[in-house]
Amino acid sequence: MRVAVRSVQRWRRAWAEGGTRALASKGPASLPLPSDELFAVLERELGKCPLAHGWADQAWTLVRIKTLIGRRFHRSYTIQGVAALLKRHGWTCRLPARRALERDETAVAGWVKETWPHVE
Repeated sequence: MRVAVRSVQRWRRAWAEGGTRALASKGPASLPLPSDELFAVLERELGKCPLAHGWADQAWTLVRIKTLIGRRFHRSYTIQGVAALLKRHGWTCRLPARRALERDETAVAGWVKETWPHVE
């Protein structure tokens, strides 16, 4: 049956102490998904800039969203769990719409020509 001996021993002990009711499922081991109301609260929090939550720049990352969920809802998700949660609700990964003002195109072109071939 591909079950560990320890599990069988635990089940037998539970059955001996509490009968068949003790063997009933206790539900899923994973965290329940947040309700639509809680996710609406999370969306409102994400609508505020990260500066409002104490971060120095304007980028939301999965780590920051994980931290926000922990602070706001007292739940701990993995990074992959946060990504799946956001994807399930239609959120996607976004890149900046324009290049940084500080970008020096000549320096970038020189790096690509001279340094990148050596790195490659």
